[in-house]
Amino acid sequence: MTVSITLTSSAATRIREIIAKEPGKNALRIAVNGGGCSGFQYDFQLAEAPAEDDLVIEHGGAKALVDPVSQGFLAGAEIDFVDDLMGQSFRIRNPNATSSCGCGTSFSI
Repeated sequence: MTVSITLTSSAATRIREIIAKEPGKNALRIAVNGGGCSGFQYDFQLAEAPAEDDLVIEHGGAKALVDPVSQGFLAGAEIDFVDDLMGQSFRIRNPNATSSCGCGTSFSI
């Protein structure tokens, strides 16, 4: 089964900018962990290389990595980067989330 997770052009641009300033890092790892105010929370880390079982998402020369467990929580999601009055951040439009917190970093299913 292939999981569909996409990166917007804005997210790809920001990933490239971040990676350019971090020697040895080549991708943004996106994971879902238990916790946060809604039950699950998104975690963003820089990575050197994908693990053997990672989903590798590429767009515009940028790479994002998602581990197998997180793939199920993120199926159909779109990763975006926004710069608005609330600040700059990666935002995930997750069709699996039934609710989320105000800051957008935690959600429930």
